[in-house]
Amino acid sequence: MPQPQPSRDAAAGAVFAALADPTRRHLIAVLGAGGAATATGLASELPISRQAVAKHLATLGRAGLVSQSRRGRESLFELDPRPLADAAAWLTTVGAEWDTRLADLQRHFKG
Repeated sequence: MPQPQPSRDAAAGAVFAALADPTRRHLIAVLGAGGAATATGLASELPISRQAVAKHLATLGRAGLVSQSRRGRESLFELDPRPLADAAAWLTTVGAEWDTRLADLQRHFKG
């Protein structure tokens, strides 16, 4: 069985850790549906402060899920779906390995 690549494994771990929080999943959904937004705009849709939203956005940014750019005095946050695709690919690889193992086990017990 091939060993996971450390950088790919760490990147997937960062994505899964970031997505473990329901508020961050909500922010991902909002950014995915509506495009770039400010922390203030995002906070208006949630029962938490702008500062709390900013902390969640920072966590998403460290996982590579959100990028930040400036427009005048405002910071705009935008979803970067590539880390989600990478994490999904990691899940697919692990799932395929388990499918193979389970098929081997079935053949062993039927044989």
